[in-house]
Amino acid sequence: MRTGVVRLARALPKMLDPPLQQHSFGGHRPKLAVTCADIPVRYIDLLKQNCDVTVCQGTSRTDILRTITGAEGILWLTGDRLDAEALDSAGQQLKVVSTMTSGMDYVDAGEFTKRGIALGHTPKVVNDPVADIAIGLMLAAARRFHEGRLKIATGEWEMRPQWMLGQDVPGSTVGIVGFGGIGQTILKRLKGFDIGRCLYTGRSRKPEADLVGASYVDLATLLRESDFVFIACPLTGETARMFNRETLALMKQSSVLINVARGGIVDQPALVEALREGTIFAAGLDVMTPEPLDTNDPLLSLPNCVVVPHLGTATQQSLLDMFAITANNVLSVIAGGPLVAPYQKG
Repeated sequence: MRTGVVRLARALPKMLDPPLQQHSFGGHRPKLAVTCADIPVRYIDLLKQNCDVTVCQGTSRTDILRTITGAEGILWLTGDRLDAEALDSAGQQLKVVSTMTSGMDYVDAGEFTKRGIALGHTPKVVNDPVADIAIGLMLAAARRFHEGRLKIATGEWEMRPQWMLGQDVPGSTVGIVGFGGIGQTILKRLKGFDIGRCLYTGRSRKPEADLVGASYVDLATLLRESDFVFIACPLTGETARMFNRETLALMKQSSVLINVARGGIVDQPALVEALREGTIFAAGLDVMTPEPLDTNDPLLSLPNCVVVPHLGTATQQSLLDMFAITANNVLSVIAGGPLVAPYQKG
């Protein structure tokens, strides 16, 4: 076991789980690079106690590539493409990179394998905050929060029984596309809403689903039978534009679509068309294409579309946890140990 000469854990808030772990670098001060400056200074100061840390002060790709030159470990905190160009810029001394995301669609994992560079990410810790925002979007879209706010602003508030009726969650059929950690956590949240049943689809049947009574079906069946459809799968070549004009047409007119995964899984013009024409009832989106979304994008003109700017993991505790895992990934490998959270391409 490595001795604990780097006692960074003591400096972090007691609420943090996991803290920055203790590592021995044998008197060597590793050179680390952090690709984004929008991190609390106290987190960076902890790394600087035992490492030489360079923090990118710009936001362009050129700034990032310049910052990572010569680094032994990189904390990749942005969604910029992490590919051969980035690894070449870092140099042959690079040992490890960890992202601060669960999804890795912007990473060329094959380059890491080819070069023998360790690659980590932050799965699991994102499950709770992303599931929370998924439930929030479900309720906001189903109960017409955005449309109701617009009615107030334009003086169209009506006082009659059938005005602004939304969709009911109790007794409903919920479909989850991608039953990994986030999908499973969404279902845990939904148990308190007395849903009728849960369907899920993905590459294979999940043993965890059997334990919670979720039924494995194909995508077409899920879309035809579900009142609420949650997208919680990775963006891959297989899932890109999975939700298009043809698949959206399979959904109920009363159904609500929630996307907390990646914008590229949905054909956005087809979704706009489906919402305008009443093919589906409403949508709640935490992700879209592109990000940031253009201020004139048609999504923003739709009263039945709730859009938030990719806030899935944007909580104070999530940031703390994700940074700690990212840092622990990098520090562990540099100290001669394994990744805390290795990325394993499915």
